Amino acid sequence: MLFNYRAIDKDGHEREGTVEALSRDTAISLLQQRSLVISSIEEANKKSFLSNLHIPFFKSVSEHEIVLLSRQIATLFEAQVSALRIFRLLAAEVDNKHLADILTQVADDVQGGSPISKALSRHPVAFSTLYVNMVRVGEEAGKLPETFSFLADYLDRSHEVLSKAQHALIYPAFVIAAFIAVMVLMLTMVIPRIGGILADSGQELPLYTQVVLGVSSFLVHYGIFILIALAIGGFFLLRSLRTEAGKLLFDGLKLSIPYVGSLYQKLYLTRIADNFSTMLLAGVPIVEAVDITATVVDNPTYERILSNASADIRGGKSMSDAFGSYDEIPDIMIAMIRVGEETGELGNILIALSKYYRREVVQAVDTLLGLIEPAMIVLLGIGVGLLLAAVMVPIYNMAGGIG
Repeated sequence: MLFNYRAIDKDGHEREGTVEALSRDTAISLLQQRSLVISSIEEANKKSFLSNLHIPFFKSVSEHEIVLLSRQIATLFEAQVSALRIFRLLAAEVDNKHLADILTQVADDVQGGSPISKALSRHPVAFSTLYVNMVRVGEEAGKLPETFSFLADYLDRSHEVLSKAQHALIYPAFVIAAFIAVMVLMLTMVIPRIGGILADSGQELPLYTQVVLGVSSFLVHYGIFILIALAIGGFFLLRSLRTEAGKLLFDGLKLSIPYVGSLYQKLYLTRIADNFSTMLLAGVPIVEAVDITATVVDNPTYERILSNASADIRGGKSMSDAFGSYDEIPDIMIAMIRVGEETGELGNILIALSKYYRREVVQAVDTLLGLIEPAMIVLLGIGVGLLLAAVMVPIYNMAGGIG
């Protein structure tokens, strides 16, 4: 929040200005630290009730926002702006209220003497373990501008791959949802009326027509119970997926589905190689890089592999040998890591691996989308065709009998 204040400085001069803080008390404390005697202070912009609501659902920070934030921080550091001033400026500039509050708290912590990495670590909703550790390394090496620029590039690459996979699935999901909606509407609103006409005709109906009429009748009479069952099942499914056992089962299922499992594997390998290369080139020790990657890979299977590999590396094994006993790590990755260890170019080798798997993910998504689209068109045609045939053939026969 922004506060207007009037105060008297240590020389007895009256001063006016604004100060940004999370609360009135924090603003007073900040002004007192500047050796000011406050005569009046009030909030600059009175906000509406709705703007002051803090609903947990909306307290989120997107990866795209962190990418832009990192680039701005890097630019301001290169311009020789102090860390405290940087976070104060950005807190006033960002549109996301929750992110603005986080940056204000970071600025307060920095002003209190806390290192930037420690201040960022208090806000895991915005800054991941990888992000915090990279900033810590940048602080120790005196290369914060390069570190934030590096992080922006890394997050940009990660966001590009993930968004490519997500956006590719939007169209198929929309088509499938529209198809199901149309079929349900026809079976519950159109088919029952035509079924009544066919029943009154007294003719013997084909088997497939009887099946369609039976499904229609079932949906009309018991559709509400199906919706309730689906809602209850969806609730318990989401609840189970939040448990450790549910996460393990779901993540294992993702990797076992034909073709889709291969896509997810390449996505996780991209993340692993990119994390490794980013941290190793920044000077993070191998063991620490493996430990950090285990916390951000977002898959229990690979998290377990990385945790076990970290213990093996601590025990004296090379990175390639530590990964070599796991089928989930492809031979090409192990071979390239071994080459990187032997040549001392492990960071650059991992960059090449990351680019390779990133291309593989993009190609796999494009191929999957290319297969899904014609398959959906065929299924849509078959579904609509069967439905129309089920009602049109008896009507045609009835018309022929009348003629």
